[in-house]
Amino acid sequence: MLIFEEMAGNMSRFGSPAQNGRPAPVTLRGMTLYPNHLDRGAQEALLPELRHVIAAAPLVSPVTPWGKPMSVRMTSAGQFGWVSDRRGYRYADHHPSGTEWPPIPESVLDIWREIVGTARLPDCCLINFYGEGARMGLHQDRDEADFGQPVLSVSLGDRARFRIGDTEKGGPTESLWLGSGDVMVMGGPARLAYHGIDRIDFGSSDLLPKGGRINLTLRVVT
Repeated sequence: MLIFEEMAGNMSRFGSPAQNGRPAPVTLRGMTLYPNHLDRGAQEALLPELRHVIAAAPLVSPVTPWGKPMSVRMTSAGQFGWVSDRRGYRYADHHPSGTEWPPIPESVLDIWREIVGTARLPDCCLINFYGEGARMGLHQDRDEADFGQPVLSVSLGDRARFRIGDTEKGGPTESLWLGSGDVMVMGGPARLAYHGIDRIDFGSSDLLPKGGRINLTLRVVT
């Protein structure tokens, strides 16, 4: 098992900085990490827009289909939102309260446009909040209709240990630390790779006043 212990913001061992001043992208098991893609100003600018989304569609504490509470809290923006309850994992066109999901902020869509392109825009932005002790077990993102479309992930706040496996369950895994402002793209053969969050390094960032990590994942659902 290979573990990258460096913080995602210190990626000099993987290559020289790109011409735009950002560290060069890093590829691990087919997933591409863009370290420090969002600078501190861009991260701070996202927060009020995300607070607006959460005010319209409050964070919920979901349970698995087996009734086990998940340690993350979540909500969504866009045409669809991802939900989990005793009826299963799925996308829904409304918040569990019955209200419509708010639109995805343009600043979030701009990240997709810059990295993925404009041929297809995401119709869901899942927002996960990781408080102290929260984690996410290894899983696949396979509730979407077209696995040819990538999933784009944005990390904000406390750093998190991200674990990556293969497209089949079991076998060796690798991990790396995701820092605030990092963007990860899961596409191609890695689109269905198992992945999860082992833990967060609570208090490692001062972006969120009370600590914790926000993770945005943009998906094309239909």
